[in-house]
Amino acid sequence: MALRKVKKSVRGHATVDGAGVHLVRVLGIRTVYDYDPFLMLDSFDGTDSSAWIKGFPTHPHRGIETVTYLIQGEITHRDSMGNSGTIRCGESQWMTAGSGIMHSEMPLDGPRMLGVQIWLNLPQAEKMAHPLYFDITQDKIPLVQSGFGEARVISGEFGGARGVDPHHVKATLVDFLINPGQTAHIPTIAGENAFVFLIEGSAVIGGFPYSEKSAVLFEMEGDAIEVSAPKDSPVRLLFFEGKPLREPISWGGPIVMNTDAEIREAFEELESGRFIKHNARDAS
Repeated sequence: MALRKVKKSVRGHATVDGAGVHLVRVLGIRTVYDYDPFLMLDSFDGTDSSAWIKGFPTHPHRGIETVTYLIQGEITHRDSMGNSGTIRCGESQWMTAGSGIMHSEMPLDGPRMLGVQIWLNLPQAEKMAHPLYFDITQDKIPLVQSGFGEARVISGEFGGARGVDPHHVKATLVDFLINPGQTAHIPTIAGENAFVFLIEGSAVIGGFPYSEKSAVLFEMEGDAIEVSAPKDSPVRLLFFEGKPLREPISWGGPIVMNTDAEIREAFEELESGRFIKHNARDAS
């Protein structure tokens, strides 16, 4: 087993988005090429519902997929395709914005909100794909027990268990809980970018400590990564892996395309009412 070395790490910073949601932004416009195909990573972590209850009212997306995963909390989704659903603790929502969608994501009141939203970049040839949405409920997320702790496989594969098969970007997403003093070895796929996000607790990676709310990216060489929890506390991390697109990126708020001209076109269509290419009547 050849371990991958750490390439870089990014520590999240507090910000406010949507209608007043307090969150930690970890990945964004400055990290898109290093973490390709992962565009944005926001982390939610709080016990005061006033920090999230205003949510994300109806807004557009094009050219990306959004994946929301909750460890604790509840979020309701509605969109212009007629889809709606509520995910709860240990569940996920995976939405392909494709050619264009209007949607809202509204967190519900509760004792804690802990989770992430990740944006995946769609390949140029699939930017204008038909929008899609599905809830990933707990029955679709296998639990793997191991000597280091446990893993929940949202998409991709780990420990002989398979999560969902995404429609477009075949990204792997696994939720790991590593017990105090234990070490997890996570296999990686040749040619794919891999990183971990430390959502609760710190970890030791490659002999160095990394703090909570850090996204640690690995070099491409090697077939596994190694993460250890401190002796006195567990660490919870999300493992992400995907094949880099290596395509130009033009980012305009909730829309990510390949050229500035495509961004201008998208906003012109928003203003003129031509943004939505598919609706509930022609859903596949």
